[in-house]
Amino acid sequence: MQATSVKLRNIELGTGRPKLAVPVTGKTEQAILDQAKAVKAAQPDVVEWRIDYFEGVTDAAKLTAMGQKLRTALGDLALLTTFRTAGEGGELALSDADYFGICQTVVDGGFTDALDVERYHAEDAVRQAVNAAHAQNVVVIMSNHDFDKTPAQTDIIRRLSEMVAVGADVAKIAVMPHTTEDVLTLLTATNQARQTLSQPLITMAMGDLGKVSRLAGEVFGSSLTFATVGAASAPGQISLDHLKGELDDLKLN
Repeated sequence: MQATSVKLRNIELGTGRPKLAVPVTGKTEQAILDQAKAVKAAQPDVVEWRIDYFEGVTDAAKLTAMGQKLRTALGDLALLTTFRTAGEGGELALSDADYFGICQTVVDGGFTDALDVERYHAEDAVRQAVNAAHAQNVVVIMSNHDFDKTPAQTDIIRRLSEMVAVGADVAKIAVMPHTTEDVLTLLTATNQARQTLSQPLITMAMGDLGKVSRLAGEVFGSSLTFATVGAASAPGQISLDHLKGELDDLKLN
């Protein structure tokens, strides 16, 4: 199935070469703005603001003010805002009520182009977050992260399909491989899912073993890959300078 592309400011996910996202993980306002300046200079396609690192994240006024400053600093770069919960590899443990409250604050703040919504919370709350984002024309990248293992191929496809079913504009899964076969499972599942789902996908196997999955998205069907300028936010991320060249080398004509 031909994926429907999803527009994020000046880029489109789901067409051509996988787009490149770089995380900003600063704890303080100054650290965030300093990182943003360095990231902008490196010219990625998307900046992911990992707000679970930000020390003011649970204060709605501080989060909104910081988001608006970051939006100004980034200019025309697309911004994805992500609170990664501790259970999925993030920095802070929150109740579901607090997590979804933060998602609402982000959407109401008017600074982000896309919001990461973790799939495996109560379905009603997930759907409400999706509806709130869409009401403000914010793209929903729905996600699931398995830091322990690589699920079976059918399970990966099921999880991605569930995300689409509850309203995701883009479906994302990251898994931890322990064997070469695990990496093949992730890549095969990605290729299968793109044939049945019309929404763009983001998939990756983490760690050193999974690095090949971060390079091969155009072949197998992943529309975005995460790179680094400075600190990594997940195991196996490759520096932006290297990844740009590698994606060019693997480009399909």
